[in-house]
Amino acid sequence: MPDHVHLLVYGTSLSADLPSLVTHFKKVTGFEYSQRFKRRLWQPGYHDRILRDDESTEATARYILENPIRAGLTRQIGEYPYAGSDLYDVRAVLTAWGKQV
Repeated sequence: MPDHVHLLVYGTSLSADLPSLVTHFKKVTGFEYSQRFKRRLWQPGYHDRILRDDESTEATARYILENPIRAGLTRQIGEYPYAGSDLYDVRAVLTAWGKQV
């Protein structure tokens, strides 16, 4: 999204630290952006939401992947060039949802 980012992250240990992850992510990406464009990238703070046991990770991933469609940036999942995962291929997610790729 041009004005915000959605991340779906999974803590792999009891010492997982979301605030540190977000701080590091914003520092690294914000520094590169400010060097290139001479302005700030991120506003202070962030909003987080923890998924509970009864909430679907897949539904949340789908919401994130469909966000560019709702914003009018693309027509279908998989077209937005900045959507992706370190763990899952968008095609694999679509296949798991029973969509044609």
